[in-house]
Amino acid sequence: MVQYFSYLLLLMVAIMLLIMLANRLKVAYPILLVLGGLAISLIPNVPTITLNPDLVLIIFLPPLLYADVFSISLKEMWKWRRIIFSFAFIVVFITAAAVAWVANMVFPGFSLALGFLLGGVIGSTDAVSASAIMNFVKVPKRISTIIESESLLNDASSLIVFRFAALVVTTGQLVWTDIALNFLWVVVAGSLIGLAIAWVMSKMYKYLPTDANMDVILSLIAPYIMYIVANEVGASGVLAVVAGGMYMSLHLTNIFATSTRNKGVAVWGILGFILNGFAFMLIGLALPEVLKGIEAEGMSLATATNYGLLITGVVVGVRLLSSYGAVLITQIMKRFITVADERNPGTRVPLVLGWAGMRGVLSLAVALSIPLTLENGEPFPHRSLILYITFIVILATLLLQGLSLPALIRWAKFPDYKDHIPEAEAETLIRKSLAQAALDYMQKHYKEGITDSFLLQNQKDIWQYQLDMPKCNTTPEVRKKYVAILHHQREILHQLNKNPRIDEEQIRNFHRQLNLEEEKWEVWEG
Repeated sequence: MVQYFSYLLLLMVAIMLLIMLANRLKVAYPILLVLGGLAISLIPNVPTITLNPDLVLIIFLPPLLYADVFSISLKEMWKWRRIIFSFAFIVVFITAAAVAWVANMVFPGFSLALGFLLGGVIGSTDAVSASAIMNFVKVPKRISTIIESESLLNDASSLIVFRFAALVVTTGQLVWTDIALNFLWVVVAGSLIGLAIAWVMSKMYKYLPTDANMDVILSLIAPYIMYIVANEVGASGVLAVVAGGMYMSLHLTNIFATSTRNKGVAVWGILGFILNGFAFMLIGLALPEVLKGIEAEGMSLATATNYGLLITGVVVGVRLLSSYGAVLITQIMKRFITVADERNPGTRVPLVLGWAGMRGVLSLAVALSIPLTLENGEPFPHRSLILYITFIVILATLLLQGLSLPALIRWAKFPDYKDHIPEAEAETLIRKSLAQAALDYMQKHYKEGITDSFLLQNQKDIWQYQLDMPKCNTTPEVRKKYVAILHHQREILHQLNKNPRIDEEQIRNFHRQLNLEEEKWEVWEG
């Protein structure tokens, strides 16, 4: 590994340059990372990075899933739960069945079990690609929530399909009662294990003498513990991470101190950036190994490519049909149950939802995790072909759907669903509510001591000002002036730091306060 250290550093530099280029071109960065990995893999004498298949999932999956849970609004997810769960579970199973049938009918020597295994490999969609695209195009919150939440949950369903299909392929046995009981155990036990570990760790955060640094380290370890423990007992590691992450997200402010939350956001942001970058680059870099496997199986590259494009068409077609089918079912069921929105979404909304089905990191990770041999020691059948088809599906969906999705979203011209209060109005409402609550609390508990404290009296005046103003949100010009004042304060801090009698740590504390204040205004500006 040491000999590859310089190579890994160069890859990190390449990842940053490609992401900057993607931002400049307003293209989803996973697309350029995959193409960049492809280009690097074709350079002569470039070292080949071969990951242990058993380690691929555990390296990338737990932290990326954990981070995704914290980035999703659980409130919005619950609101659109029916369509999210439909796409995350039902559509994945339908896709796996369609892929299995086509592969069994077309591919020589491809059993139904192998077909379902392939369907499980490419069943999950990639949230990172969709999120990166939606950063450049205005998308209603409901659309982004559905796409991102579905991508989070279908990781679990696709891995469940993959797991049972791999079991059938490796053992050659199919007992439906055992599968049903095993499925129940995988889902229920996985979720309960995640919740239990999250609860235990929340108590550790609360009662152990940890500081912010140790808390952040524990938060990095948590998803790995959830995933490993669940897998060791035969349950779903993905569901364990998702369930545990949801518990921690719901109780975030009660579990973590402010300093921990601030540091955690920065650390997890950097970690997600690095892992996603390397993961998508790995897709492109995996090409030489995949091609060697195809050659070893004695299959022509053209034939394997055609198989990959056929499966791509099946995956895309099934998702589009399922998207329109979900709309039809919703329109029928709204007569009997309460749905999130009774309005007919038309034909463009399901088209966008159906088209936003890019495959990515997880599909490659799952494909690489396929064992090299069966239980009897024989080579795993068609492993290289499955890897290559997965590669083609990822590449084709990223290029075809990823590049065309922004134009499709603009063409769709989504209406204003009025799901949420306008941003400026919401900002004013929140500020006034907080100001009123603070004043009420102050009047109730600290009525006698307010005038004796400059801090409390000054803050009281600020809150009262916010309540009295008809509109508390400030203009960009005012915010610009305020940030300029903060910059001037920094210059004063630099001057004060020249005084040898002032501890520099005190200067740094005030710098951090100014950074947080400026970041607050940057968030409001955005």
